Amino acid sequence: MSTTRIPAVLVLADGKTFPGFAFGASDAANPVFGEAVFTTAMTGYQETMTDPSYHRQIVVAAAPQIGNTGWNDEDNESHDNRIWVAGLVIRDLSRTVSNWRAQRSLDDEMKSQNIPGIYGVDTRTLVRHLRNYGSIAAGIFVGEEAGESVDKLVARVNEQPSMEGADLAGEVSTDGTYVIPAEGEKRFTVVAYDMGIKTATPRHFAQRGIETVVVPANTPVDEVLGHNPDGVFISNGPGDPATADTMVDVTRGVIEKGIPLFGICFGNQILGRALGLETYKLKFGHRGVNIPVKNHVTGKIDITSQNHGFALQMPDGFTADDVKDSRTFDTDFGPAVVTHTCLNDDVVEGVALETGMAYSVQYHPESAAGPHDANPLFDQFIGLMENHSANGKDA
Repeated sequence: MSTTRIPAVLVLADGKTFPGFAFGASDAANPVFGEAVFTTAMTGYQETMTDPSYHRQIVVAAAPQIGNTGWNDEDNESHDNRIWVAGLVIRDLSRTVSNWRAQRSLDDEMKSQNIPGIYGVDTRTLVRHLRNYGSIAAGIFVGEEAGESVDKLVARVNEQPSMEGADLAGEVSTDGTYVIPAEGEKRFTVVAYDMGIKTATPRHFAQRGIETVVVPANTPVDEVLGHNPDGVFISNGPGDPATADTMVDVTRGVIEKGIPLFGICFGNQILGRALGLETYKLKFGHRGVNIPVKNHVTGKIDITSQNHGFALQMPDGFTADDVKDSRTFDTDFGPAVVTHTCLNDDVVEGVALETGMAYSVQYHPESAAGPHDANPLFDQFIGLMENHSANGKDA
């Protein structure tokens, strides 16, 4: 990193400013805009930055020092190795890279991908502000622009479109179909809808003998049937689930065809909508790798990796006691249950048809980065396909 410090400032839409210094791409002619959000994860900044779910977001790291593990070519979570965050805000940037797997520094990778960052920020105060007042539109300004009047910078920040109503999955989804082969003997074929899929997910499938056919968001059900799938997976992704009408219709079509269905994160919200639930924007979302979730079917508590700013509403008339008692709610496909809730704030973290043919969770069982508590959800999907395979295969 250069010893010459270039001034930069993070400007929030409510007029709050947080000064610091630029790193990564520091082209003053190209400020970046996005929704300022914070993550409490102590590790895994590379996986976070390459997660397509962070598209159009400026990520604030609550951990005080970032960059000490550098950057490698193995831990990227986007199919094309792209950094998807709009910008990165940190307190201290490590001047040395000490991990044996590192191939270059965080600063170098952000430069090569033209992603700006700002360090030297009072991130403790910033995280408190976002926690108290919610995620908010923001911009990073560098060099001479950082010295412009606050009113002018705030006005530019407020010109960007809101995250509510943003249809972003199509911007991060694959342009065409591709296949991740099974490792060893192939047991099943799963079609995965790429709403912003992380590379760790098909890797988990492959390790379990599953061939994954990754298709673009909104691919019609009839095209999916052409791949003769044993199951359908709906991935994580960015944006407002209220805009995903086409995928909701697709999901309903998959259920009607009797194909086992598994969704995570954005896929949880899509399945919930297909079952008749509404969605809403959380105040500051869940972003971290230490979020406790209770499975009300088994009574087990998992520590989970999460990244979402929207959530499912509870079914009409439901209380926490109804969830604990596994009370069902009516859908067009029969009774369904809320299977999981967050122990921090009671947010819905999972739904399922009572038949078990379709289920989803709001968190990330692929654990990249994060704990492995939820990995058995992949095995649950295998069990579902073993019992209800569309192809009648004996696994």
